[in-house]
Amino acid sequence: IKLVLGKRPLPVKTISRHPRLWKCFDCVRILARFARIAAYMWIVRLALRRPYTFVVAALLLLLLTPFVLLRTPTDIFPSINIPVVSVIWQYTGLDASEVEQRMVYIHERSISITVNDIEHIESTSYNGIGVIKVFLQQGASVSAAIAQITAIAQSALRQMPPGTTPPLIIQYNASTVPIFQYSFSSPKLSEQELFDVTANQVRIGLSTIRGAVVPWPYGGKTRVVSVDLNLPALKAKNLSPQDVVNAVNAENLILPNGTAKVGPTEYDIGVNVTVRLIEELNDLPVKVVNGATIYLRDVAQVHDGYTPQQNAVRQDGVRAALLTIMKAGSASTLDVVREAKAAMPGIMKTVTSDLHVKEFADQSLFVRAAIGGVLREGIIAAALTALMILLFLGSWRSTLIIALSIPLSVLCSVATLSALHETINLMTLGGLALAVGILVDDATVAIENIHRHMV
Repeated sequence: IKLVLGKRPLPVKTISRHPRLWKCFDCVRILARFARIAAYMWIVRLALRRPYTFVVAALLLLLLTPFVLLRTPTDIFPSINIPVVSVIWQYTGLDASEVEQRMVYIHERSISITVNDIEHIESTSYNGIGVIKVFLQQGASVSAAIAQITAIAQSALRQMPPGTTPPLIIQYNASTVPIFQYSFSSPKLSEQELFDVTANQVRIGLSTIRGAVVPWPYGGKTRVVSVDLNLPALKAKNLSPQDVVNAVNAENLILPNGTAKVGPTEYDIGVNVTVRLIEELNDLPVKVVNGATIYLRDVAQVHDGYTPQQNAVRQDGVRAALLTIMKAGSASTLDVVREAKAAMPGIMKTVTSDLHVKEFADQSLFVRAAIGGVLREGIIAAALTALMILLFLGSWRSTLIIALSIPLSVLCSVATLSALHETINLMTLGGLALAVGILVDDATVAIENIHRHMV
């Protein structure tokens, strides 16, 4: 500005309206445009000097395209690496305030001392469940954090209420989203049996699929053997609920066994005093009072029951169970769904024939539709552009160049994404769809300009 206007200071309005200044800005803008064009001219010069090199590179790209497409994961969203570790504590029957004070606070304080690279910690307490989320610094080792959290959880376990089980420690990933669902129903099975078959047979079979995460099913009832106490009978016989708990624990033992050699044969000895039928639990002795034995049936009733149901699923008006398949990390959505569909017939052969299965919420359909849309738009754009060049320029050579340049540009972009370990997702496919329009404009202008100078 000093070179154009001199050293005399001018007001802002005067500077913005000065003609010499605007002429300088125009010169800078033109020079920047020429600099941008010159930055790409080396590619043109190299292509003119080495034409066969670029022809071989194009053929090599066409040959490698199937391998690149098979190697690149196909997903709904791009891979988002968030370094978060979740710790889930469970203690059935404990209210939220007790979970927060007796479980979550103890482990949260221990984590803040022993785990490295913590960005911040969040915790939430519910009835019977406590969730701790440990957010790590970017670039921190998630595996090391999981090992440290697991180690300190074993030490904190001794300070928690008796009977507390070790926590569930999982790594959170924003790319882990539901991609497929199965619903299971049966006109003959009860809800307890339906949940048991879905969780312990179908779910286990699907969990072996690479890249699949299969959580517990929704709906149904979790089967549990219930001991319903008769409080007036306990009080009348001067017993406490703890006496019943001690009796059940004492009468269900599996002791170490050994072998016994009788003559030339050695036999295994099994010492197992656990009951085999639910009805036998009612015959367990609880206590002997004045020579009379008090059995469990006198103060309680044991039956095959279920925990309180918190959600329900219906299929065609019938109670059902819903199993969700989630994609883990950088796994391909198409591969996970394809393998799940291929594995389900074999799994269904191992369960009862009364189980009816229905699949829905297939997210791979959207991914296939997006891929098909990009391919369709690219083919249409290349065909129409080539037809326009053929009609207006009448050059078969230019038509062939246009028809090949647009698909090669898209394939080059896909190869670059694969080299950078990116996925083919809805966002990258949308960017490729927009880039096809730019390719059409640039190819048309370039071919017309070359044709005009040659003629």
